[in-house]
Amino acid sequence: MTLLSVLDQTPVIAGHSVASAVAATIDLAQLADDLGYTRYWCAEHHGLRGVSNPCPEVMLARLGSVTKRIRLGSGGVMLPYYSPFKVAEQFMMLEALFPNRMDLGVGRAPGGDMRTAQAVAAGDYHPGDHFPQQVADLLGLMHGTLPADHIAHGVLLQPQIETRPQVWMLGSSEFGGLLAAQLGIPFSFAHFINPHFGERVALAYRERFQPGPAAAQPYLAAAVFVICADTEQEAADLEKAVDLRRVQMAYGLNEAIPTVEQGIVQEYGEREQLVIEREKPRSIIGTPESVTERLYSLQERFQADELIVLTVAGSYRARTRSYELLADAFQLGSNTTP
Repeated sequence: MTLLSVLDQTPVIAGHSVASAVAATIDLAQLADDLGYTRYWCAEHHGLRGVSNPCPEVMLARLGSVTKRIRLGSGGVMLPYYSPFKVAEQFMMLEALFPNRMDLGVGRAPGGDMRTAQAVAAGDYHPGDHFPQQVADLLGLMHGTLPADHIAHGVLLQPQIETRPQVWMLGSSEFGGLLAAQLGIPFSFAHFINPHFGERVALAYRERFQPGPAAAQPYLAAAVFVICADTEQEAADLEKAVDLRRVQMAYGLNEAIPTVEQGIVQEYGEREQLVIEREKPRSIIGTPESVTERLYSLQERFQADELIVLTVAGSYRARTRSYELLADAFQLGSNTTP
């Protein structure tokens, strides 16, 4: 049985409002809950017109109130911005509201450009400098294992509850995988960011995993960009919008997600075609038959316990349909309890 989950960036499609994007996230979470997906994660981004969730912890409170069984989490909280103590409090509260359903995925990326990062951090953004210690502190706070000389040792962490959120490491390089192994926590590799060398990172994570208070065994997820369509022609049209988005990003254009219609009519020069070809390995786009074949192959290469699917399409309906087709292809509904 293959476990499938959802990573949602709350995309803003051209011609739509941010309010529409937020509403689409709420609708999709409810659908994923009904279809049998394992988790629903919300990503943190700042200063980008194409994605619109700067605070996943707020969105998760809303999603918890409209879903029943699916695990909810951050994919992820960009920890260098924040106090580990405050993040621990936020997710302990979410866990208190929705027991045994919360995941706290953490990463060290800025979730935006460097100028925005400095604005978010009040001019004190240091990418990765203190990140390993921050994650260790977060785990120590959650599980009561802070050293005696730590500033937060003995400080009451509220709310006082029996269960704990599951802490995950998110990453697209060996750094994240090795840190997750050292700390003994689950690891999600971002194939949608780095489609190369992921198998090597996954192997190193499993080989070097050290059991800790959070997890006794390694647990690996591969996060993959997927669009699944009913026909090859529809998949090809949807891919054109993805191509345009990738070109915009390569040129540093801060735009909304292109529509399918924009992608179809767009013409490219030789330089843009090189960008498109370079970026294609980051995506799996096609019909249910071709997509599932490639996903099973990727899962086998990674020896992944779970696949986390990111779908950003040129229409909200196409995104919804993609998750419906995947759920049907992987028979997710048969894995859920009525």
